Amino acid sequence: MLKLFRREPGFYARLLSLALPILFQNLITNSLGLVDTFMVGTMGQGPLAGVTLANIPVFVVQLMMFGIQSGSSVLISQYRGKGDLQSINRVMGIGMYIAGAIGLVFALIMGFLPHQFMGLFGSDAQVVSTAARYARIVGWSYFFDSFVQVYIGAHRAMGNPNRGLAILGVSMVSNTFLNWVFIFGNLGAPRLGVEGAALATLLARVLSCTISIVWTARDRRFPLRFTLLFRPGREMVRRFIHFATPVMCNETFWGLGSSLFPTIMGHMDGSEEILAAYAIAGNITNLCTVGVFAIAGTAAILVGQEIGSGNADKVYSLGALLNVLAVLFGLAAGALFLVLLHMFIIPVLYPLFKLTPAAAEICTMMLTMVFAMMPLRSFACTNIVGVLRGGGDVRAATIIDVTPLWLVALPLAVLAGLVFKLGIFWVQLATMSENMVKSVLGLRRFRGGAWINDVTIPAQPGTEG
Repeated sequence: MLKLFRREPGFYARLLSLALPILFQNLITNSLGLVDTFMVGTMGQGPLAGVTLANIPVFVVQLMMFGIQSGSSVLISQYRGKGDLQSINRVMGIGMYIAGAIGLVFALIMGFLPHQFMGLFGSDAQVVSTAARYARIVGWSYFFDSFVQVYIGAHRAMGNPNRGLAILGVSMVSNTFLNWVFIFGNLGAPRLGVEGAALATLLARVLSCTISIVWTARDRRFPLRFTLLFRPGREMVRRFIHFATPVMCNETFWGLGSSLFPTIMGHMDGSEEILAAYAIAGNITNLCTVGVFAIAGTAAILVGQEIGSGNADKVYSLGALLNVLAVLFGLAAGALFLVLLHMFIIPVLYPLFKLTPAAAEICTMMLTMVFAMMPLRSFACTNIVGVLRGGGDVRAATIIDVTPLWLVALPLAVLAGLVFKLGIFWVQLATMSENMVKSVLGLRRFRGGAWINDVTIPAQPGTEG
């Protein structure tokens, strides 16, 4: 085991130089959700439940964007290992076409059919009405954010996560400030409540998109070639479809499946308290798992670049090390957060959100399960999203990631929550079954070694313009 940890000089420094900016990126992104939740939560449990309901399709959009990021990264990280910047331009062009189209479709649906759309996710008329007012505005933010996410993801895959950290940092500060202005009516602005939170998000996304465009125009380290962005070529489109589309489908179907859990909760008795607890637990969980996704993102970059550099013989050992580090991190983080749950989260955070005693009890139960399962979740995420994807094994990774959700966790949640009406404890337990199954399937695939694939193709003469 100790031999596994022995690496060439500078390896762990490089790992940290990639992981820490990604961790802070994830922390900023999820802190925005917590800030929104806190500010809206000060208006009461009803508005909080409405925004939580509206964020169900928003979560799906975010997962689809992450799928495009991840799918593009499978190719970009290996092209970076080969030093092929022109092919990276082509991949980014395809990613921006797809992300922009998805963002526009959701913006139109949420902008013009908000009540009908929100009605699909909940049955409480007041909660649905609040969700519709929020969704009508916030939906447009994801059209602008789609281009930013592709841009940030490309630089992350090339080993430059600091750029995304800077852009998201500005977005977080501006979003928080604008929340304060428009939710509560400060600095002479109208008091808009949940619509103010949506407007703040929209304006912050427009700002981050503007920063990305300006940065692109001034970038000499990695100049974008617009002829390649707008005309990526049939061969690259074929390559993208072959390797990136399964990842996009993976994240889309995982996002859709995951969004059904709060949908199930929204149709249970006492849904307002359950959704309020789920909103708090979900945001805290996202903050507490940023390290997990940082390890997974770093694993995808390191594995992909190692294969692209022609060192496929070293990749299995690298993947094993990253998976072991993920489990160790999950053990330490899970234990720490269980302690913080009782020493800080319950006595300090809960009163800020004005949760009822029943909602607080539900939230504590959810967080306890999440923290106890962190070692398995950390392994499953790093192995699937990082190692297998980075190795180009996108189809197997998709099957392992999606199948346990749709064939195990969701059916159990439906039976527990809607058929037998066993209560929220058993629904939450059903959601936890997903990572148990994924860990077993993922470990078998990793040990087989068939996940190591070079997904790049040599640049063809005469096709680079």
